[in-house]
Amino acid sequence: MSETWQLSCICPGVCPAVLVPLRGPGPHGPYLRPLDILAEVVPSDGATSGIRIVQVHGARGLQLSAAAPRTMSFPASRIFSRCDLFPEEFSIVVTLRVPSLPPKRNEYLLTVVAEESDLLLLGLRLSPAQLHFLFLREDTAGAWQTRVSFRSPALVDGRWHTLVLAVSAGVFSLTTDCSLPVDIMADVPFPATLSVKGARFFVGSRRRAKGLFTGLVRQLVLLPGSDATPRLCPSRNAPLAVLSIPRVLQALTGKPEDNEVLKYPYETNIRVTLGPQPPCTEVEDAQFWFDASRKGLYLCVGNEWVSVLAAKERLDYVEEHQNLSTNSETLGIEVFRIPQVGLFVATANRKATSAVYKWTEEKFISYQNIPTHQAQAWRHFTIGKKIFLAVANFEPDEKGQEFSVIYKWSHRKLKFTPYQSIATHSARDWEAFEVDGEHFLAVANHREGDNHNIDSVIYKWNPATRLFEANQTIATSGAYDWEFFSVGPYSFLVVANTFNGTSTKVHSHLYIRLLGSFQLFQSFPTFGAADWEVFQIGERIFLAVANSHSYDVEMQVQNDSYVINSVIYELNVTAQAFVKFQDILTCSALDWEFFSVGEDYFLVVANSFDGRTFSVNSIIYRWQGYEGFVAVHSLPTVGCRDWEAFSTTAGAYLIYSSAKEPLSRVLRLRTR
Repeated sequence: MSETWQLSCICPGVCPAVLVPLRGPGPHGPYLRPLDILAEVVPSDGATSGIRIVQVHGARGLQLSAAAPRTMSFPASRIFSRCDLFPEEFSIVVTLRVPSLPPKRNEYLLTVVAEESDLLLLGLRLSPAQLHFLFLREDTAGAWQTRVSFRSPALVDGRWHTLVLAVSAGVFSLTTDCSLPVDIMADVPFPATLSVKGARFFVGSRRRAKGLFTGLVRQLVLLPGSDATPRLCPSRNAPLAVLSIPRVLQALTGKPEDNEVLKYPYETNIRVTLGPQPPCTEVEDAQFWFDASRKGLYLCVGNEWVSVLAAKERLDYVEEHQNLSTNSETLGIEVFRIPQVGLFVATANRKATSAVYKWTEEKFISYQNIPTHQAQAWRHFTIGKKIFLAVANFEPDEKGQEFSVIYKWSHRKLKFTPYQSIATHSARDWEAFEVDGEHFLAVANHREGDNHNIDSVIYKWNPATRLFEANQTIATSGAYDWEFFSVGPYSFLVVANTFNGTSTKVHSHLYIRLLGSFQLFQSFPTFGAADWEVFQIGERIFLAVANSHSYDVEMQVQNDSYVINSVIYELNVTAQAFVKFQDILTCSALDWEFFSVGEDYFLVVANSFDGRTFSVNSIIYRWQGYEGFVAVHSLPTVGCRDWEAFSTTAGAYLIYSSAKEPLSRVLRLRTR
């Protein structure tokens, strides 16, 4: 073992800190190099050791459960060469994937065990709801095992996660996927003199068969003397942030370099289905379907088949596919899928009845009518296996009461049924989102009587009552739309403010979630903002606002202008703010919709009024890199209010709603 990987020790008052061989340059001065524990136990004869390499969600990990515990171990003296005391301050970095754990089951990720006595000196143990850090504490009264437990329900979800456990001066800190750390001030600090003389490191076990780790491990690193979090975070891919991983997990195992012979069994839990389109549910997640008729390979992602291999498609032209007659003028549309049932669109209609339509034989047909009160928008969302559809009602009901309603899908009736009514004030929009496993709904309250400066409300799902309850209020001015998005570990919510009672020239605000609530992050000057659309191209993140009207009642001559710029902003990571990227001239824009065809990206705007007529063209813009978005198609629309993009195995489509006629149109995107 080379000197680089030997731990000379930080032993207070016992061994001098002979750490020069372990130091390297860093942005804040010298640092200790990481000790790759996982690399220490990967033997050269991997084919006979029971270790398997498995690829899931694009990343490779080691499956250790078939290996003998002794095989996955090494003597502590290998890295504690000159001093047998474990560092008092250190970090353990783990990247793992755990599909599921039975109730009350405990599995060991890492242990340090005394060879003769079988005492557990130090360990990291995972249960279905908690991560436990164990260590042996000794004093004059004797020795006992101490446990520090972190709640970690989000770890057992079949996805990759990177954890940093930092131990320092009586504080135990756990950071998951570069999110905010969870700190525990323990009554019993980690011992300053924990001897590992005569001990062994075990990876994935506690020396015995019971408690073997059955998931995948990609990274297991000990960093003595410091918190590893600044070395990993922020990261563009926080669940797979890397400090040090074994070489065998870095290279493409299917393509040996320099004629190297593969020594490790390599497998991936991938299945390819042939024939007609199969269902895409949690069971088929990350599995493939090959459509021989279209020569396309599709991947099941989030209940939707996504094309991953096909002849490169380019948008050629747009053609009318279906004229969808609606109950009345349509103010908003929502396209969604119900697993094993089909594709649907919900229309928010001006009059007393809105409707849900089902895609059948390449067109939408009427499926269910739902009573509403000048509905403005629908929002589809799921909580576990529950499927919901929330409507934003603008007007009061027959009793003069203002309620928006959440409907729940009945698997028995195959219909949406009323589930919960929530008091709202001229509601314009609902936004559903999830943060750290908790579910939320935000309503855009537009006005109360003539007062546009009122609170909009964020509701939180209570698993005990199975209802949404008010969680936070945010002051808004004629709120029209909410948009939620995440950047790395951070969650954002942006509101489109339209009117403050005297002017449409009002600021719309972006909020960031910190310490359990949304706090102001950035403000944007907007003009009757009606919609926000967030989208990503490569590593670049954009926000587009639809400005509808420039009006100020205090001006002597009213500036009644509808032909104004809508704006695209881009996230500047260095400045930690969105900065203006492009102005696009629009005609009372009410909606943006982002979509892609092949390798091309597009934005379509809902132009509704130019000051003279509602018969104005809505425009499709194509992303052209340095040029930004460039107009490529002009689509005749009448009072266009909302756009939605969707796709089926037959092709890609757009649907738009009209606020001026009882007719929505489905357009097909023809490719070449």
